[in-house]
Amino acid sequence: MVPKTLDTDILILGSGGAGLFAALHAHKADPSLSITVAVKGLLGKSGCTRMVQGGYNVALAKEDSIERHFMDTIEGGKWLPDQELAWKLVVLSIERIRELENELGCFFDRNADGTVHQKAFAGQTFDRTVHKGDLTGIEIINRLAEQVWARKINRLEEYRAVELIKDKSNSAIAGVLFIDMRTGEYVFVRAKAVLLATGGGPTMYKYHTPSGDKSCDGLAMALRAGLPLRDMEMVQFHPTGLYAGTHTRMTGTVLEEGLRGAGGHLLNGAKERFMPRYDPLAERATRDFVSRAMYQEMRNGNTSPNGGLFISMRHLNHDLVRRQFKGMVERCADCGFDLAGGLVEVVPTAHYMMGGVEFAPDCSTALKGLFVAGEDAGGVHGANRLGGNGVANSTVFGAVAGDVMAGWVAKEGLHREPDRSALDQAIQGCEPKTTKQHGSLEPVRERLYEVMWDKVGIIRSEAGLRAALAELNALETELNDTGMADQNRAFNLTWHDWLNLKSLVQTSRAIAAAALARTDSRGAHYREDYPDTGPLESSAFTSLRIENARITIDLKPVSFCRVRPGQSLLKDGA
Repeated sequence: MVPKTLDTDILILGSGGAGLFAALHAHKADPSLSITVAVKGLLGKSGCTRMVQGGYNVALAKEDSIERHFMDTIEGGKWLPDQELAWKLVVLSIERIRELENELGCFFDRNADGTVHQKAFAGQTFDRTVHKGDLTGIEIINRLAEQVWARKINRLEEYRAVELIKDKSNSAIAGVLFIDMRTGEYVFVRAKAVLLATGGGPTMYKYHTPSGDKSCDGLAMALRAGLPLRDMEMVQFHPTGLYAGTHTRMTGTVLEEGLRGAGGHLLNGAKERFMPRYDPLAERATRDFVSRAMYQEMRNGNTSPNGGLFISMRHLNHDLVRRQFKGMVERCADCGFDLAGGLVEVVPTAHYMMGGVEFAPDCSTALKGLFVAGEDAGGVHGANRLGGNGVANSTVFGAVAGDVMAGWVAKEGLHREPDRSALDQAIQGCEPKTTKQHGSLEPVRERLYEVMWDKVGIIRSEAGLRAALAELNALETELNDTGMADQNRAFNLTWHDWLNLKSLVQTSRAIAAAALARTDSRGAHYREDYPDTGPLESSAFTSLRIENARITIDLKPVSFCRVRPGQSLLKDGA
């Protein structure tokens, strides 16, 4: 099968904060370039950045500093972050927030004196989270999308990327194979440079925050391309996912961290506050500590009627809660809860992938011509991401990627001929076996939810991880043996659901394998059989890739290029 071919200079996969910032910066660097943004949904309506509620971490206040933000990021990441990447994050976030306000037109909340309001988020020693109420992501994406629409930037909407295609020499990227979801046709987009910015989206867990169309496609494509991925065991669970019952997808959606930052309390089934027993920072501990404490309460049976826990704001000023968290109050009311005056049921919910493709500070990867930014990229956050560092990460490295790609294309970019056998193989991999028995995908999805939540979730063990890998292999076989009854390919949601599940199972295997290889506990990764962290000075990250259809994992030492464990960049060590 020979797919239709399109050409562009720069191809950007994804239209979240990373993808749109990359498009704008590449266009600004060289307006003559042909730039194409391809997105699985609709530009401005897709991606995880739009769903950001809490805010954007940046050292703006005179009492704060980039060194303090850096140390919070390193210590929050349990000394596993790549320190050059983390430094770039905290330095450039100041430029990006100014650009968002002054050039792109974002309106963030202000103090009475006109300065930008910054609120408290867990795990930080300073209140540095810039926000627009509790709907920050919508503000950012709306302004970014407007600016992209206003420029000569091409859009491929409802185009699903399915494979990174290398050139004939297997040494550089030639382009990307897509499915045009509106027609069901295959399309190959040839590009001089490609940015992988599809976002993560750990929707393989029973409780998860992203929308169901987020299925780790970018990470699955990177695995199949043989790229190394780091820290894949590090999946962050947000402590307060709304628990509205099993009948609605509202369950798992985030109640933002600012609720706990403002003084909200977590209560068990007996309506007792329990976090002070687990951590001196109580509800303002980092997400890994809070999620683990909540999970332990649930395992002990101290649960709400539906099996979750409660968050309470009722001891605070009701009017202030309604005003400051308007979006959260309305979301809870939609599900029958009174956030300001009552109790809201919550459950830890899979939220973010700290792991991703290994990349350099200029966003380049091991594959020539392929760049990465946002949640597809690993190493910035280490073992735990601070709330508010996620959207900063996307915008900072999206802008870096756009600037770098424009310069790289001018010097080294050319359209390369694709490996035709790889194209044919990729198309075959997207084709359900029509001769096989047609079956429902829901049982496969439910089993994936259960195995990941129970065995590769908040608390792990060797026995559970080995059992999970066996079950994931069986699920992959079952998916490959599931046919598709409806052969009309235009907007065939069953077909795309099948492809979603294939990406999720492949990425889940990587998560489980990396978790099995890490025989210590660090941040979001907790092993009951190896509960200790070990010496921080010998910290290592997992580097995973697929070679000859087998997962291989190396442990690589963390480079303490700016600060070593036990030291601080702050003069007073605070």
